[in-house]
Amino acid sequence: MSPLPEHPHAAPRWTTLALLGTAVLGVHLTLLVGDLSSLPAPLAPSAPIASSASTAGTAEPRSTDIGTAAPPPAPPRATLSTVRWIVAATPVPAPTPQPVARVEPPPPSPPVARPKPTPRPLPAETEGGAAPNTDGAAPAAGGAVGDAVIGAVAVAPLPATAQPEETTPTETPEATPNTEVVGSAAPVPADTNNPPPYPAQPAHSEPRPPAQPPASTHLVYGVTGTVKGLNYSASGTLDWTHADGRYSARMEMRVLLLGSRVQTSTGRADGSGLLPERFSDKSRSERAAHFDHAQQTIRFSNNRPDAPLQPGAQDRLSLFMQLAGLLQAQPAAYPAGQTIYLQVAGTSDADIWRFRVAEEETLALPAGSLRTRHLVREPREPRDSLIDIWFATDLAHLPVRIRITQDNGDRVDQQLSRMP
Repeated sequence: MSPLPEHPHAAPRWTTLALLGTAVLGVHLTLLVGDLSSLPAPLAPSAPIASSASTAGTAEPRSTDIGTAAPPPAPPRATLSTVRWIVAATPVPAPTPQPVARVEPPPPSPPVARPKPTPRPLPAETEGGAAPNTDGAAPAAGGAVGDAVIGAVAVAPLPATAQPEETTPTETPEATPNTEVVGSAAPVPADTNNPPPYPAQPAHSEPRPPAQPPASTHLVYGVTGTVKGLNYSASGTLDWTHADGRYSARMEMRVLLLGSRVQTSTGRADGSGLLPERFSDKSRSERAAHFDHAQQTIRFSNNRPDAPLQPGAQDRLSLFMQLAGLLQAQPAAYPAGQTIYLQVAGTSDADIWRFRVAEEETLALPAGSLRTRHLVREPREPRDSLIDIWFATDLAHLPVRIRITQDNGDRVDQQLSRMP
């Protein structure tokens, strides 16, 4: 082989070797830099290494045999992301209800003996007022009309709904009053706001005045009246028996197509008049009052409290014959203006009634013209009834007319229709 031609300007051989070595070193550095770029950015910064490689590649600009390698693309910037984990909440168990302690009811207390109620006194009857209808008896089949007609016998009972208020006395009277006070002297004044259940007992009891009840007879009455503006008519009979120290009376009031009501009275009779033993009032059912003269008590079949029995007490039927007997025994003892007191019992009460003796009158009745003595029971309270009774002087003072006027305008007029 022939030697190479000599070039006067060629570089020595060691320079070429140095350039080749440098190029190989640059390639290795480039590969090394690519491997490091895969590492996290803080551990392999790419900018300084690329700068070193560029410097090494340009150290000998005469390197025309090996071209400079293009730098690799910059690695993508690492992006940090935050992953938020959604974890289902653990359900909280509902609180377990605490058991409620069961409270046992206390054992029932032993029964306490209830004290026996003290019998309350009956309501005070107003002077001249009609007794309230506390008997509770059912009206006749005619309703209000039948009840009003029979009211003539029962001395004008008020409606059953008007119950008297219960009153409790401050003290119990020690003795019963004289129920037949006859004289011009005024009665003992009483508290009109709180009237006592019975009149006060006088300082000393006067003897009962004499009475001469009528002989046995049969009386027939014609009855007219008005109830709530409605006029009506009825018939009535009074069967009176008086013999051997005993008496009996039976009054029946009958309304056509409406029914009837019957009252009876039985008892003893003496020189002071009538001593009732039993009084009954019957329409649909019967109720009664019993007079216990030994115990001085009036007892009622409807379990109403007992009432004290006062001297000369009468029932609502014997009343008429007892007044007739007083007038017949001593006509002059009862002038006009005189006052007569009597205890009058129904089937549930026993109140004091006061009668004023009025002037004599001559009446023209269906039975004829008769001379009469007029007694008036005047109302004292707004709900009381006005009661007028006429006794025929020529018929042993038998009751020949009874007229009752109530506070609401209702009235009943019972007149003798034929002579006995």
